[in-house]
Amino acid sequence: MQEKIRPTKLLYEIRKSVSKILDKPFTEHIDHQVFKPDQRILAVWAAECAERVLPFFEENYPGDDRPRKAIEVLRDWIDTGVFSMTAIRKASLDAHAAAKGKEETDAIFAAHAAGQAVGTAHVVTHALGAALYSIRAVVAHSADVNSGLQEREWQLERLLKYAKQARE
Repeated sequence: MQEKIRPTKLLYEIRKSVSKILDKPFTEHIDHQVFKPDQRILAVWAAECAERVLPFFEENYPGDDRPRKAIEVLRDWIDTGVFSMTAIRKASLDAHAAAKGKEETDAIFAAHAAGQAVGTAHVVTHALGAALYSIRAVVAHSADVNSGLQEREWQLERLLKYAKQARE
């Protein structure tokens, strides 16, 4: 029997890895302020995580661009630094709403990944949710837990790259 993803455990492992990569203290409870200085790095990372699984949604729902628009809103914030709570909130809620009523689990998780990613502009630790939902989308798409482990490794390698660039 194939092992299943345990989201709470996976989120804990992601948070621990992110703390190590960003050289931030790891605590049992998420402290949003600990990651605040790295918000832009985590936003870029969250956008990439969500973009990797976005095709799972768009292949099934090509007429629904709400998850893509959420990532675009996040990319705009990353590029300009201009924050609009109204725009961020709407994009996030719209992406999450796009998941409702869908049957394909990979598409549902992909839409949630986009909704979490854009939320990073407001609360930095939403990046962790984007990573988690992206991993879950990959596993749902492939029906193989090992693909989720590979996705997590890719994600952490990307974050490590961004962290090193920021230190240079």
